[in-house]
Formats: sequence, structure tokens, C-alpha cells
Amino acid sequence: MRNWKIMLFAFVLFEGCKKPYNPEVISSTENYLVVEGLINSGSDSTIIKLNRTVKISDAVNVNPELNAVVTVEGDDNTAHLLNETANGVYVSAGLNLSEAHKYRLRIKTGGSRDYVSDYVPVLNAPPIDSVTYKVKSDGVDINLNTHDAVNNSRYYRWEYDETWVFVSDYQSVYKSNGDTVLRRDLINDEIYTCWRSNASSVITLGSSAKLSANVISDASITFISRHSEKIRHKYSILVRQYALTKEGYDFWQNLKKNTEQLGSIFDAQPSQIKGNIHAVNNPLEPVIGYVSVGDFSVKRHFVDQRNLPAWIDPNNSGCKLGSYLYAFHDPNTGEVVNQVDQYINFNKATRGPIIPVEGIQSPGAPKIEGFKGSTPECVDCTLRGTNKQPNFWQ
Repeated sequence: MRNWKIMLFAFVLFEGCKKPYNPEVISSTENYLVVEGLINSGSDSTIIKLNRTVKISDAVNVNPELNAVVTVEGDDNTAHLLNETANGVYVSAGLNLSEAHKYRLRIKTGGSRDYVSDYVPVLNAPPIDSVTYKVKSDGVDINLNTHDAVNNSRYYRWEYDETWVFVSDYQSVYKSNGDTVLRRDLINDEIYTCWRSNASSVITLGSSAKLSANVISDASITFISRHSEKIRHKYSILVRQYALTKEGYDFWQNLKKNTEQLGSIFDAQPSQIKGNIHAVNNPLEPVIGYVSVGDFSVKRHFVDQRNLPAWIDPNNSGCKLGSYLYAFHDPNTGEVVNQVDQYINFNKATRGPIIPVEGIQSPGAPKIEGFKGSTPECVDCTLRGTNKQPNFWQ
């Protein structure tokens, strides 16, 4: 989920006919509690994030709720305490909850305010049958297939983490230690090939409630443009599937409409987002969030560029490879200038910075006369990713 901010929606209905939507929450000085997370019923950790809303005009984007007491309670009088591990993040090891009981979340904040969620049943997500992709003229559509043979739920939500490999414009086989240019260790200091990851930032939902069979076929998870670097070499997506109650599905659908589908007179109008979390001290106090209980299922899929059309885009990165000599005769002054020291050896550099890529050596010359190089953005992939291959990479 994204950082929470209080939003003001205004809608233009027709020529000069305007009816602004100005909820009282915009001018309120209250910071309302936002609860994010799932009570995991299995062996995985339960992670609950607590934040307070902030105004758009505020300088900060995140306002974590610190020093809260967060407990998972069962209708069988069991209780499991979560530990605060970071700012506003509360964690418990695997709870292994019984499907025969219902559970809720209780939160006691540092300001002595109490919040509880409704008791909800344990809904474990069915396995994901497959994650596939379809090639379109303008890119790749990532799809999902699933079914629930026991009909525990007909409502689903999906999140994903995507990872892709990319390369720099130039591969550097040299580096500077500050004073001298040396051969680069291409095993331990390789900066040409990197991996980058991204988490889903939109709400993706699906339902089989109107179908005779509890089957989801070719649900669209995400679309990747043919121009994206994500599919230029190899791409991986890990999808997480959650089962929802009808009430949980309605909450997420309402949240999606209010945050992603607003902007024209034809879009859904803003409405109050009601979750299943309530303020004990003040029942009228808004609380944002919906607490579900269950275990999620996961599926990973790879997309290899070799199985895609030969989409070729022009290189518009603007990267250029320049020559930097030890002995450069400046045509303006006639002086001999050490460009390697000026641009590459950063302890001496007066210009730059430049990363050396390859040596310059005339035929028969006993020594390297200089180096070809480019800016760090064009050579060092670790500026945008990591050069450590993920353990799951194939």
C-alpha cells in the first residue's frame, strides 16, 4: 500500500456547473489511524503496519504509530502479542491459528486509545494454478489462473513483487582507486549487470461470485510495455493471492475506486471507506483499514526476452563514450593536460566524474595512453539496482 494522505476531490459536472466534494476530514486537525496488514493464520509471520493520516500540505509523508500494544485475539480467549520491530511495524512469528475459530486485532496506542477489529473467519487462499503471459502488440500482459474446489471464498486480492535484470550502456573493465587506474575485479566489483525490484502499487481484485464455477481465468495482474527495460532481458514476477470475505472485497473495491478511478465525471464518485476496525473510546472516529485472517498462496513466473518478439527500440539514453588521455595537447593553450587525472582519478579530479571503460593503446605502443569512459549513470548499474543476483533467479 502507498503512504496515506488525506485527499480533496473536486468534480466538474458540466459547463460552469461545479459541485466540489469537501469532506470535513480535510480541515480536521485529527490524525486518523491507518491499519495495514493481514493476520496470517499459518506459519508465516503476521506483519501489521500502523500509521496516522497526514494532510497533503504537511511536509512529512509518513506518520508511524509508535509504542502501541498490538494483539491478535481469538473468540476462544487466546491472545498473541505482536512486537514492534520498526517505526509503526508490529510483527509476530507464525501463529498457526485454528480454522474453527474467528480472530480480531486489538490495538492500544500510546495515547491510551483502544481500537478493535471485528471477529472474522480464517480464509486460506487456494493455490494459484498458474501465472502466464500473453504477448500483445504493445507489450506483455501478465495473467493468473486459480480455482477453489471447496468454495471457501469467491473473492480474491492479488499483490506482486517483480524483479528484472538490466545492463549498463557500457561495461567497465577498469576502475580508479582515487589516484591510479587499475583493472577491475569483474567477479567482486562488476557494475555492468544488475537486478532491480518493485512492489505492486495498485489494488488488484477478482471475483467468481457471478460465475457458476469458482474459477478465475486469465485475471490481469499487470501489463508491461514493450518499451520497458523490465522485459529487455529477463523478468520475474512473484504473485501473492489472498482470499477475502464479501465484506473485505467490498472494502478493497471501494478503496480502489476512491484512490485509482477518480478524475472524470464518468468515474465513481468519492464515498466513505468503511473498514472493520473501530475506535472503542469514540465510535464516531474514522479508522482506515480492513483486517483479514488467513494464509496466502504464491506463484512465481519468468518471462525471457528470447521468447518475445524482436522489439528493438533506439537507444535514447544520451550516453556517450569519451576519450581521456594521459598526455592531451590542449589545442587552445598548447599545454599537455593529464585528462585521466582531471576526469577519472577522483582524488585529483578537477572535472568529471568519469568511469574508465576500456584502455586506449595505439598499435605497437608499449603502454596504455589513456582510457575511454563515460559518466557513472551510463556505466554503474548499482546506482539503480544491485549487482547481487537474487537467490531465486534462474
